[in-house]
Amino acid sequence: MDPEQQKITEKIAGAVEQKLAGEGSGHDWWHIVRVWNMAKHIAKCEGANFFVVELAALLHDIEDWKFHAGDDTVGPKMAREILEKYLAPAETIDHVCDIIARMSFKGAGVKTELKTLEGKVVQDADRLDAIGAIGVARTFAYGGHKNRSIYDPNKKPAMHQSKEEYFESESPTINHFYEKLLLLKDRMNTKTAQELAEGRHRFMEEYLARFFQEWDGKI
Repeated sequence: MDPEQQKITEKIAGAVEQKLAGEGSGHDWWHIVRVWNMAKHIAKCEGANFFVVELAALLHDIEDWKFHAGDDTVGPKMAREILEKYLAPAETIDHVCDIIARMSFKGAGVKTELKTLEGKVVQDADRLDAIGAIGVARTFAYGGHKNRSIYDPNKKPAMHQSKEEYFESESPTINHFYEKLLLLKDRMNTKTAQELAEGRHRFMEEYLARFFQEWDGKI
């Protein structure tokens, strides 16, 4: 990355940190940092454009559609404003905003395919942060933020077939593992992410097995 690109990246990182520091749903600045670092690791392994990957990773949750009544145009719009403010090249802005518009999980039956390697890298990095030990912690943080119960045996997981169904769901937090998190291992785009996802996926399976044993009073 050349010095001018580095300068733009650093300025945008500062703006994102200022906006998201202290956010309490699991979509805070440290989530961005983890995704940013993971995206750089995957980009290096897969040969993706670092500048595009870093900017998309930094801005991917600048305005999450789940907090804007399901409006998935808000994030790309805000990202474009920030990228233009810090004078990113027009072609890069279009690429980054296209990634942000397409990358979010929107239901088990909804396709969210990325067109470019850079988009696939950032989507993988974000999804890796949604699984494993960090993913478990974030899932309960989000459930608490949304005032959802931990688990209700009378409410079964649903495989949502539309963005609207997924957005309107108020199912317990444990259901979210089945409705999204356990599906992500097989939806990784890159070989690097596929390998990393294996251990994180196993950890969630082990966690759920333990959860239900304790729920049933068996241990």
